[in-house]
Amino acid sequence: MRIADKIVLVTGANRGIGKALVEEALRRGVKRVYAGTRQPLSHSDRRVTPLTLDVTNETHIQMAVKRVESLDILINNAGVHAFDDLSDRSVLDWHLAVNFFGMYGVTQAFLPALILSGGAVVNNVSAEALAPLPLTPAYALSKAAAFNLTQSLRALLAPHGVKVHAVLTGPTDTDMTRGLDLPKASPESVARAILDGVEKEEEDIFPDALSASLAASWRGSAAKAMEHQLASFVKKHDISQEEKQ
Repeated sequence: MRIADKIVLVTGANRGIGKALVEEALRRGVKRVYAGTRQPLSHSDRRVTPLTLDVTNETHIQMAVKRVESLDILINNAGVHAFDDLSDRSVLDWHLAVNFFGMYGVTQAFLPALILSGGAVVNNVSAEALAPLPLTPAYALSKAAAFNLTQSLRALLAPHGVKVHAVLTGPTDTDMTRGLDLPKASPESVARAILDGVEKEEEDIFPDALSASLAASWRGSAAKAMEHQLASFVKKHDISQEEKQ
């Protein structure tokens, strides 16, 4: 997968990693970038097409589908992040609505276009999908669900020629992490590493120093081996269904 000459859609494209992804995609020579944001966005590069896209709004999603004529790479980057202690159910609901169901809804809506192009889905989850920070448990829960969704889609969409990538991002210097006092990667370096991982067709992308320290142990883990083993059941099920027909 090469980024050059591809058509890309980035959600949450107005700031942080999303904004950096738009700029990095342009630098790599994309044909077009659809920049999905909740608020109106303007950009000087003609290759950027702004989309009003709140990922929790089904009307916005369907309008975006109508505007995007073809698509090679969908980057689900939109997300929310808040400190909490799991005492307020509404905070958990909010995180799940954006970080999990929003990702699910946008992906399902654009699947026909991605299957047609033999494209890719890139889900920006988080290293907290593997181990939660107790200061942000609702966020971690939603990202763990998003990671599991990503792994399931990876197996289910492989027979259709669509690749699915998980981005296990560590602390990044964005508005979301402003209250966390710890070393952070720049959004620009994270965006470069994400698109590098897509071009290298890495299933799981570790785009910063902290997450990269987990990469080798994760890729060689029993959990990763089990993911591949269980994914084989999709192919076996498809063969079984064909034989019945």
